[in-house]
This record gives sequence, C-alpha cells and structure tokens, in this order.
Amino acid sequence: MQTEQELKNLVKEKYSEIALQDKETNASSCCGSGCCSTEVYNIMNDDYTSLEGYNADADLGLGCGLPTEFALIKTGDTVIDLGSGAGNDCFIARNITGVSGKVIGIDFTPAMIDKARLNAEKLGYNNVEFRMGDIENMPVTANVADVVVSNCVINLVPNKANVFSEIFRVLKKGGHFSISDVVLNGQLPDKIKHIAEMYAGCISGAIQKDDYLNLLKQTGFTNISIQKEKTITIPQDILTNYLLPEDINILKESNTSIVSITVYAEKPSACCEPGCC
Repeated sequence: MQTEQELKNLVKEKYSEIALQDKETNASSCCGSGCCSTEVYNIMNDDYTSLEGYNADADLGLGCGLPTEFALIKTGDTVIDLGSGAGNDCFIARNITGVSGKVIGIDFTPAMIDKARLNAEKLGYNNVEFRMGDIENMPVTANVADVVVSNCVINLVPNKANVFSEIFRVLKKGGHFSISDVVLNGQLPDKIKHIAEMYAGCISGAIQKDDYLNLLKQTGFTNISIQKEKTITIPQDILTNYLLPEDINILKESNTSIVSITVYAEKPSACCEPGCC
C-alpha cells in the first residue's frame, strides 16, 4: 500500500510528463476515435472548444467535465481553479470575470505552472495568476474567492477531506464551487485499486459517490446538487493492460460504475467555520 506522499509523487511525475506534450500527442496515445486506448487519464475528457475563452494551447485533453460552464461565475468575481494544469479552465473563467475580476490557478506540478504562465503571457492576461502549491494547503488567504472550480483533480488527492476544508476556508461567505470529479457506485476490484497508472488516471483514486457528498456536508457546505452526471466506460484494451480476462469479467459482473459528476455547493453566508451553524 502506497503512502499519501508516494501517491502524490506518482501524480506529479505523471502530469509533469503530460505537461510536456500537446493535446494531439495526448489524444493520439488513446486514439480518440476508439481504435485503441493506452492511457487512462484522458478517456473521460469533455469538449471545451465551443466555450468562449477557450485557448487551444491550454487544452491538454484532460478533465472529466466542464465545471466552468456550470459555475455561475459573474463579472468581477475572484475565481480559484484547483489543479489548474495549463490554464484551460482559468482562461474560460477569465472570459466571464472580465478585466475587473481575478483568476488564480493552483497546481503542484512545476511543468504545468510554467506552461500556464506562458499561455497567460501570450494572451496578455494580467489578472490571471498561477501559484505553485498543494490544494490540501492552498497558498491563498481565507475568504477571498467568490467561486472555486476544479476539473478531475480531487480524485487524485489521497486526503479529500483536507481539500474540501481548504475550499471552505478560501471561499467568501456565500461563495460557491462547481467541481467535476470521478466517483464510484460500487466497489472496484482490489487489483485496480492498487495499480499506479489507474490512480494517475483518476480511476482508483475515486471514492464512493455517497461518501463524496457526505464529506461536503460534514465540511459545512449547503445547497449541494449534482449539475451533471455521466458514466465512464474503461475501454477493453486499457483493462487488458492491467487485468487478466477473469478479473475483467469480475469487474463487469460487479455492477460497479465509474461516474463523472459535476457537483455544486455553497459556503453558508451566515457561517464562520465548519459546524458553527
């Protein structure tokens, strides 16, 4: 069993490699047309190209939803993006906040931060900032964000309760988040849980959907709702890289579903700390 730090190091190493590739290279590794799928991390990506503010250089083909589409961002808002990667969601958020708003991206992968800052410089966005940091201990003061977004990142964090506590801390009273993430209905076979590549690909780091939502309630969030939900199917050719045929059959017969959800929740406007209400 790997420690939390070992899992974080695994994720950092994997996403450092991804940062040095473009979207086409990432997509070709899993043959978006369905011919083959050798990578796990981009089998659930949604299409961003129709969203205003989209920048192709910032789109690495990652993610499992479109949280900025559902985030109810307004002009002048301060938005924080957790696991900001090359800046894709940050730039779409900035298109909505305008020049009077501010967008802060947080990522713990140096190569991603470098790429995002370069993209922001090319776009001339002076109000989009990228900070190196762990989302379990954000380099942000309390009560600063109107909105928090994140796309397929929290499932990569071993201690999800810490992340939700940090989101609660950095949001203003009455602020809210919209997060796309991967959750489970049913139990994954142990072999999948223990495969490192499946963790870096957002699968074996996922927890039960009900447990995920309960963590939000325990943290103090209110008005929790699912904005979008879709089932993720792991292609057969990916499964055969990691599992024997009998193990694949066990998975298929288990009725376990891997689900991408986009979840919304609010920090109460009359609450100071989790549990105070």
